[in-house]
Amino acid sequence: MTVDWVSFTPWSALIGGVMIGLAAALLVVFNGRIAGISGMLGGLLTPRQAGNGERLLFVLGLLLAPLIYWVVHSRPTMVIEAGPVALVVAGLLVGFGSRMGSGCTSGHGVCGLARLSLRGFVATLAFMGAGFISVFLLRHVWGA
Repeated sequence: MTVDWVSFTPWSALIGGVMIGLAAALLVVFNGRIAGISGMLGGLLTPRQAGNGERLLFVLGLLLAPLIYWVVHSRPTMVIEAGPVALVVAGLLVGFGSRMGSGCTSGHGVCGLARLSLRGFVATLAFMGAGFISVFLLRHVWGA
């Protein structure tokens, strides 16, 4: 395994991580809400629920941020080594896992760990472990 040092960008990753942490902290301090994406999106799909304006702004921010980035910077080259069927199946599995785990990676991994939540820690271990095992099986055992 080699590291692509030209594409290694620790400063932008650090700044992005700080911004995510700051947004999550501000949301919990001022609104008492956890910044989990599946909870935000799921809350929008539930009619007449308090806080839908905040949820809508949060989700719009997620959708608009890449577009704003592309205005300032050139679009990065993306290579997706999976077909459309695999991407749809993967998306459905992630959604199903988020429902089963009562939250997604952002809710458990970012907010749960920051709050020293045992449930968030166990969930983070579970999805990270599942990801490691999936990559190992797909790349090294089945050769996909």
